[in-house]
Amino acid sequence: MPHPHPVPRPSAGIWAAFVGWAILPFISCGLATPFTIGFAAFWLRSTFHAIAAVVYTVFVGSFLITIAGYEEFEQIPEPMRSLITIGFGISWLGGVIHSGILVPFMAKARVKPPMDLHHRVTTPTYQPPPGHTGFQSQPGHPGWIGPYRVLHLLGRGGQGAVYLATAPNGNRVAVKVLHDLVDETARARFAREVDSARRVATFSTARLLDVNITGQHAYIVSEYVEGPSLEQLVKKHGPRDQDSLVRLALSTAGALAAIHKAGVVHRDFKPSNVLIGSDGPRVIDFGIARALDQVTVTQGKMVGTPPYMSPEQLTGEAVGPASDVFSWAVTMVFAATGRPAFGEDTVPAVFNRVLTVHPDLSPLPPALRGVIGSCLNKAPGERPSASEVMLAIVH
Repeated sequence: MPHPHPVPRPSAGIWAAFVGWAILPFISCGLATPFTIGFAAFWLRSTFHAIAAVVYTVFVGSFLITIAGYEEFEQIPEPMRSLITIGFGISWLGGVIHSGILVPFMAKARVKPPMDLHHRVTTPTYQPPPGHTGFQSQPGHPGWIGPYRVLHLLGRGGQGAVYLATAPNGNRVAVKVLHDLVDETARARFAREVDSARRVATFSTARLLDVNITGQHAYIVSEYVEGPSLEQLVKKHGPRDQDSLVRLALSTAGALAAIHKAGVVHRDFKPSNVLIGSDGPRVIDFGIARALDQVTVTQGKMVGTPPYMSPEQLTGEAVGPASDVFSWAVTMVFAATGRPAFGEDTVPAVFNRVLTVHPDLSPLPPALRGVIGSCLNKAPGERPSASEVMLAIVH
């Protein structure tokens, strides 16, 4: 059974701070209006208020520049003087009203209920039909996964099955049902890892929307990216040309940099985890491999995909961001040639090459050959960071 938490209320201190903020335009005769509305835009993540702040800034700045050209306000000719007076009045009145309206929204914007590790991160506004148990099997696929209505299977892998589904608000989402989370300790660890992954900046990544670790099946829900994976794209249309490859390398390196900045290590970066959407590549499944690491090890399973694993993954050493950089480089070689850098025949042969062989990078464009070569260094400490890879590409 879910255990909902009461929604926290803003404290008296928060209310007082924002009321004080709201009267800044009043006591500054409107001069502080651009600042207060700009701060509101940042706090609420609002594009509309950012535009409003720019408009206020332009008008107030124009008036101040005009006034600065005269020694006395009375020297300003009419009707400009009246226009400036009216403009300041509008800025003063508009800022006070605008800020006052925003106070309750801003006071509540950052107040979030505590995360319940045994329930969803988000709360659906729709519930399945009566009698629904959360995971009702139908021939070929389930009809529902929690509050998400399944449309069809997108794919299966070592971690679980991925379904295209409809969320309670009508949006299409990707729901991944995980097979290995069978005990409470593993599920609690998984929820913590996914909560960390939700802090990753969303450019070039698929946003994580929901997680559920209750019931028979644990699952995660992410933004649905309509488009093939890099693996499917290369197998169908062949290796990427030079311009496409450089754009792919830059965007995916940026995604890795954002993932690493949030303190997350992907651990399973590979072509099937890069989706090519209409707005560019998106990296998926970050933060999941570590959450499943201990479970899969105790069950004797391999964490990662052999052709894309780093030397430290194979030797049992500590796995950090440098491991993702190595896997990223192998993936870029695949995108450029249609095959992984170390082959994909037998697992022992692939592992031997990962540990001992320096692959041929001559098929890569010169702009990428050097940086990808450095990323394939056998020693993790000798590889560049994802941020350094981005800089090397643009320079």
